[in-house]
Amino acid sequence: MSRYAIFFIVAWATVASLIALAWSIWFLIPLGVFGALSALGVYDLLQQRHSILRNYPVIGHMRFLFEGIRPEIRQYLIESDQDEEPFSRDTRSIIYQRAKGVEDKRPFGTRMRVYDSGYQWLTHSVRPIHIEDPDFRVRIGGPDCAQPYDASIYNISAMSFGALSGNAIRALNTGAKEGGFAHDTGEGGVSVHHRKGGGDLIYQVGSGYFGCRTEDGVFDPEKFRETAKNPQIRMIEVKLSQGAKPGHGGVLPASKITPEIAEARGVPMGRDCVSPAAHGAFSTPVEMMTFLGDLRELSGGKPVGFKMCIGHRREFMCIVKAMLETGIVPDFIVIDGKEGGTGAAPLEFADHMGMPLVEGLTFAHNTLRGAGLRDQIKIGASGKIVTAFDLAKVLALGADWANSARGFMFAIGCIQAQACHTNQCPVGVATQDPLRAHALNVDSKSVRVAKFHRNTLKSLAEMTGAAGLEHPRDFLPYHLIVRETDRGMMTGDEVYPYLPEGFLLDEEADEFGYLRRWRRADASSFAPTDMRKGT
Repeated sequence: MSRYAIFFIVAWATVASLIALAWSIWFLIPLGVFGALSALGVYDLLQQRHSILRNYPVIGHMRFLFEGIRPEIRQYLIESDQDEEPFSRDTRSIIYQRAKGVEDKRPFGTRMRVYDSGYQWLTHSVRPIHIEDPDFRVRIGGPDCAQPYDASIYNISAMSFGALSGNAIRALNTGAKEGGFAHDTGEGGVSVHHRKGGGDLIYQVGSGYFGCRTEDGVFDPEKFRETAKNPQIRMIEVKLSQGAKPGHGGVLPASKITPEIAEARGVPMGRDCVSPAAHGAFSTPVEMMTFLGDLRELSGGKPVGFKMCIGHRREFMCIVKAMLETGIVPDFIVIDGKEGGTGAAPLEFADHMGMPLVEGLTFAHNTLRGAGLRDQIKIGASGKIVTAFDLAKVLALGADWANSARGFMFAIGCIQAQACHTNQCPVGVATQDPLRAHALNVDSKSVRVAKFHRNTLKSLAEMTGAAGLEHPRDFLPYHLIVRETDRGMMTGDEVYPYLPEGFLLDEEADEFGYLRRWRRADASSFAPTDMRKGT
């Protein structure tokens, strides 16, 4: 019966307080407290939902209390500065410091275990150079693009209005305008908050075709033309999948759709807003290339590309073969790593679906080299890229530029509360609660966005110069060293080599299985050739 001890104690204290009222009216206070706890204990015994409360009335609620504050206790008191949950304290601190423009240096040397397996570093030169201007640019737009875009090599990755508050979107876009870099709209369409900021936009077209759809959710070319002619929109990105939940659609319940969200997405009020798992405008690689060509024409010749997390590698090769067959080549491809973020994803998808960025990026880069298309297509990379080293690494492995979502979320005040899916973000970033969102000051946070971008590129310029290079695009795999074991190390070109130009077209055998998958890929279908033959 010891499990009922606390309940018996508060019940006894209730009776004692009631008797003590004969001596003093002040015993009303303990009577109220213990009476409420006694009533709670009776409720616990009678309720049918939680076994622990029936066995441990009153005191059983402590479990739920500690479970509720566990993330905060762990983050502030228990985890080390290097624990990634998913971003370490060290990483978050460097972002906050650069966004505020305060001292971001560290005394006493590195705290990383430099002899542990997996440690990575960049090689440096005995003849470092000074880079005066850290505003590094890359021109995106192939020969069929009438309006190429000179993009920064570091931009804001896709986050929709609806997932983020209006104030968060305005702060990000205003900061992008001030810093001279681009802001991806996410698949939720171009909202009034994007337009108020005035910064360059990458208009993302997802499977829901928000902002360019009929009432039934079918792609509408004329609505797309009308949206895409906005001079703020500099590029068009078709989203095939995202790293945190590849191959997974979504539903925004009607109860969460506000007039502003309905206007941005082009959906009616009072109805669930559905994002299918797959596109309806195309179903084969050739149809996909035709769709991209149509978007380029409808947009007036703006750069058009697609974003994906690599899944079946052969399917990416199907897309590349369709480029060769149709002659329609996208201006860019963004490879999203499975370590990328999201407002909400099923645990199994977040943990075990999709290819991490390093492997996905090197595969896409080498496939395009093998098909002779790499010089026509720019590659962007996204997935936990928040420091200058992160940028240098993906550029060395084949990317032309990088995007970051959570890095810029930290810049506007995100504290990694991981409450994005609850509508209760404590800092007003990932919420549609107007009172919570009001706490985010657009003017001050937009300045931090621009500062974070500027100071990160300044650090990248210093690392580039230390390596004896004039531009970050000059980083190559051999500049990256990876510790394989406690005693051994390998250069990046041993682990992630650039394969020869045209090797797939020439059918040159390789040790990584590219040619085998290439032979099974077909531009006319995403299904493998052997399955279509029934063998």
